[in-house]
Amino acid sequence: MAVSELLSLTLFITFLCPVNNGRVEATHEIYPQFQSLSAVSVHQLHRTAFHFQPPKNWINDPNAPMYYNGIYHFFYQYNPKGAVWGNIVWAHSVSKDMINWKALEPAIYPSHRFDRKGAWSGSATILPGNKPIILYTGVDPSDRQVQNYAVPANLSDPYLRKWIKPAGLNPVVDPEAGVNASAFRDPTTAWWLSGHWRMVVGSKRNHRGMAYLYRSRDFIHWIKAKHPLHSAPHTGMWECPDFYPVLLSGRQGLDTSVVGKQVKHVLKVSLDVTRYDYYTVGTYLTNEDRYVPDNTSVDGWAGIRYDYGNFYASKTFFDPAKKRRILWGWVNESDTTSDDVRKGWAGIQAIPRIVWLDPSQRQLMQWPIQELETLRGTNVKMNHQMLKTGDHIEVKGISAAQADVDVTFYIPSLDKVEAFNLGWSLTDAQLLCAKKGSKVQGGIGPFGLLALASENLEEYTPVFFRIFKSSQKHIVLLCSDARSSSLKDGLYKPSFAGFVDVDLTDKKLSLRSLIDHSVVESFGAGGKTCITSRVYPTLAVLENAHLYAFNNGTETIIVENLNAWSMKKPLRMN
Repeated sequence: MAVSELLSLTLFITFLCPVNNGRVEATHEIYPQFQSLSAVSVHQLHRTAFHFQPPKNWINDPNAPMYYNGIYHFFYQYNPKGAVWGNIVWAHSVSKDMINWKALEPAIYPSHRFDRKGAWSGSATILPGNKPIILYTGVDPSDRQVQNYAVPANLSDPYLRKWIKPAGLNPVVDPEAGVNASAFRDPTTAWWLSGHWRMVVGSKRNHRGMAYLYRSRDFIHWIKAKHPLHSAPHTGMWECPDFYPVLLSGRQGLDTSVVGKQVKHVLKVSLDVTRYDYYTVGTYLTNEDRYVPDNTSVDGWAGIRYDYGNFYASKTFFDPAKKRRILWGWVNESDTTSDDVRKGWAGIQAIPRIVWLDPSQRQLMQWPIQELETLRGTNVKMNHQMLKTGDHIEVKGISAAQADVDVTFYIPSLDKVEAFNLGWSLTDAQLLCAKKGSKVQGGIGPFGLLALASENLEEYTPVFFRIFKSSQKHIVLLCSDARSSSLKDGLYKPSFAGFVDVDLTDKKLSLRSLIDHSVVESFGAGGKTCITSRVYPTLAVLENAHLYAFNNGTETIIVENLNAWSMKKPLRMN
């Protein structure tokens, strides 16, 4: 049967069946006909070179990244049998730098009654005595989501290859009466406070997003708190919650158990309704075990996102070796399921990022880990280059399909800024980007980079700024617009965008873009606003890809300095 014929058998993203008078709700499109259809050959054309990606098949959520005895461990949801979601196991890779990875056998896979129908996402915690433990969601024969634990079989094994799930003690958390057993998953890294471990499980009650709080003295016997850590109406299922402290100033990361006046806390949830990650910054009231977002943070899809593009189910961990908090995020595909089956793979992970609190204390900052710079090769520079209206100047001398580009733009004058229309929404940057695009002339902007561009610009992915002026301040928009990225039909090609909360006193804006064949991962204003786009050019591939700096605004922009590097391949997983 042809792939196109098989696709007609596709089941919708949410499927229903009776369970405890409730519903079973899946969070991925289900293609049973493809779940065990292993790739005969793997198409390399759009595979990434320096992003985390196994040799073939499907990956999704980063599960439980951790640092243990000099080794970084990365667990992730993986289908060992096909390029669509299904047959999920906890794949396991290890590294000394989070760039070069060695693949091991799966750490966790369905094998007991408490996870017979699924071993889903979770987190890792390092217990006293330097003992790692994993909490994860299992799906039992009644389709109930329960929380289980696993421990290494041999702590003297530096790679922690084997993990044990004690059958007599699991599950450690059952959904009690009043908890939606079909929407109860993704336990967080635990934190220690006042003689108890605490952790959160994501859920929903009707349309209210819930972060249920549990406490334990021994990490085995957990008791549900009388009230959730936090909840919010009209936000739906909260997947993959993450709760951690950040210092009020500086880039240093903190262990998850740190509390006090010198920190704020971050609560991140992955909204199943929108398939994006949102976070708030606020205060953890330790005497009440409640989290209260600051009045500058909003719950739900009007809130702040880690990344305004393809980025979901993220997870952070504290790296004690370098005292930093590291963010991992799943970058899904934007092509079709039949494309994924044909090419033999689907899904990558974003480059690991350090996260810290912005000096304004209203949002986080993000930046690629420094280890990525070890892959930089040939370097070219551009300094004090004027970009007049309509200019697009090529950055030559590097491999433009596989590059790291860091540029600072200088804006000579802010006098002719386009007025921000009162009819435009400050909460829907993507709509504004789609309306304006990279070609509609403004006063200041659009200006930025044309990534993965063909020689005659039949294809290109523009990453650019536009500046507007309201009655009170300048409004900066960052866009990554995939609509012109490929001549191929049937792709999801959105105009991703986010506003950038930045002061233009120095008249400068910076942009860093990591370009890797089918992904453009961008960091605006030093990491205030991030956007990741998946693109699949047909002409701008390999040595036929080009990179340009451009300006389509009426006002001249100056490339104050631009550094671009060809990126080498890391040691691939084996």
